[in-house]
Amino acid sequence: MAAEIDVRETDPGRFVVTVREGGSQTVHHVSADAGDVRRIGGGTVSGAELVRRSFEFLLEREPKESILGRFALPAIGRYFAEYEREMRSRLR
Repeated sequence: MAAEIDVRETDPGRFVVTVREGGSQTVHHVSADAGDVRRIGGGTVSGAELVRRSFEFLLEREPKESILGRFALPAIGRYFAEYEREMRSRLR
């Protein structure tokens, strides 16, 4: 069963992400400024969509409980070097 990812923008560039899977859920606070969204998303998606797709990327690599509770979107690239390249490829 695939995880359910709910992304809610609370302020410009600030998101609360709830991941539900396997009868439990985790909550994450993510920031992504307009420059990050343009660079990582290639200008093709909204900030909320980029965050959702980024969580899909993360969940392919680690369980929801291993994802940081609070982070800026570019931090994913420090843990997974292929992140930005993979996002641009997926969002074409």
